[in-house]
Amino acid sequence: MQLMIANLDRIRLGYDEAGRGNGPPVLFLHGFPHNRGLWSAQLASLSAQSHCIALDLRGFGESSVAPPYSMDQYADDVAAFMDKLGIDRAIICGLSMGGYVAFAMWRRHQQRVHALILADTRATPDSEEGREKRRSMAQLARDRGSVAVADAMMPSMIGERTRESAPHVVNAVYRILTSANVAGIVGALDAMRERPDSTPTLATIDVLTLIIVGEDDVLTPIADAESMHRAIYGSRLQVIGRAGHVSNMERPAAFNHVLGEFLSVVRHT
Repeated sequence: MQLMIANLDRIRLGYDEAGRGNGPPVLFLHGFPHNRGLWSAQLASLSAQSHCIALDLRGFGESSVAPPYSMDQYADDVAAFMDKLGIDRAIICGLSMGGYVAFAMWRRHQQRVHALILADTRATPDSEEGREKRRSMAQLARDRGSVAVADAMMPSMIGERTRESAPHVVNAVYRILTSANVAGIVGALDAMRERPDSTPTLATIDVLTLIIVGEDDVLTPIADAESMHRAIYGSRLQVIGRAGHVSNMERPAAFNHVLGEFLSVVRHT
């Protein structure tokens, strides 16, 4: 898959693109501190039926490392990216921090959202304890770099059962985390720490919405997914067994099956 670059007004965004299926494209937004490589298995599997695009958010992968960093800015970048590619509306699929960006897309660019997929994410803001952890991790990144951040995050990033049974997944996730740019890491931590409460947003969502969560996710557990499911009218909830926070990488076949069924429903609605 060949790296593509979209040159916007002041920044460039890296992306991968695959497939030319009918219906609106699926735009995949990665979590923290990931890059578009998080979605490789989804693009490989789903491109036969859908136009799939995985984007590097500002500060990550091949995208520009440039402030400002906020959920609103990430969402505005996504909208500008869609303009650049001539995409009117897209199915927005966000995992973890990508889910926070998806909420911002709904608030700021609602007309561009054809459907939503919210994977291993939550609507609530950080607690004060969580905000302090973001500050500490930002300092860790400044002092010791992305490897130290990866080492600190790995036990919660991947489900315990995956860590025990799938070392190739552990290695793949670790490579993604350790490749992150320190300035991008710090900017994203600030953006997540200051993000608004998206709970009031949930009741306004009136497009088809799929919520996915790993059974073993300790960062955004099943209770968070169930809360979003109750608040978004008509939403669907799917739990991926034996998967943690990066359920799409830990159980790609199961994740792709759930996603493929939902995309088929969206195309025929």
